[in-house]
Amino acid sequence: MEKIDVKKRYKALYGAPIGAFIVLDLPPLTYFAVDGAGNPNTAAEYGAAVEALYAASYTLKFMSKDSLKSDYVVPPLEGLWWADDMADFTARRKDRWKWRMMILVPDFVGDAMAKEAIARTKAKKKLPGLSKLCVTRLEEGRVAQTLHVGSYDDEGPILERLHGEFLPANGLAPTGHHHEIYLSDPRKTAADKLKTVLRQPVRSFG
Repeated sequence: MEKIDVKKRYKALYGAPIGAFIVLDLPPLTYFAVDGAGNPNTAAEYGAAVEALYAASYTLKFMSKDSLKSDYVVPPLEGLWWADDMADFTARRKDRWKWRMMILVPDFVGDAMAKEAIARTKAKKKLPGLSKLCVTRLEEGRVAQTLHVGSYDDEGPILERLHGEFLPANGLAPTGHHHEIYLSDPRKTAADKLKTVLRQPVRSFG
């Protein structure tokens, strides 16, 4: 049985030049998602959310393998990030951050099977994050994105270039939440080698 690499199948979603920006038009995408708030480095709620997302994603993977005869690599963790006062976000006051952590549901699986995967995971595991886990549709449309290599806390300069230079120069304004896709496992990768897709939904102005 062939194992589908989701990052290769949806190459445009996970590809971007390092230190430069591209603009893409994305289709609506389905995700497992958990909403929460607080510092991702210290908040128990964050760890519980990630644990629940991976538990349901692996349940779905094995359901797909059994029912659809389609095996795949579980997609990477993603996050939407914001704050009531965006100055708290740019100043890295993480205890005031809000987030939605997500893992993509491949389009060949479908919403119904994804919801069944949540039900099966809840039946097997007593994880606190499962109570907030849901299936959601994300419609970002046009986005600008780049690939950042390095520590998460070193994203500031590239984001300043995105918002202060690239978007205005191309007649674009930000809309929606800052979006990150974590291509590297921080448990196994040095901070200066972490690869993260940085994405910002945009609209035209003028």
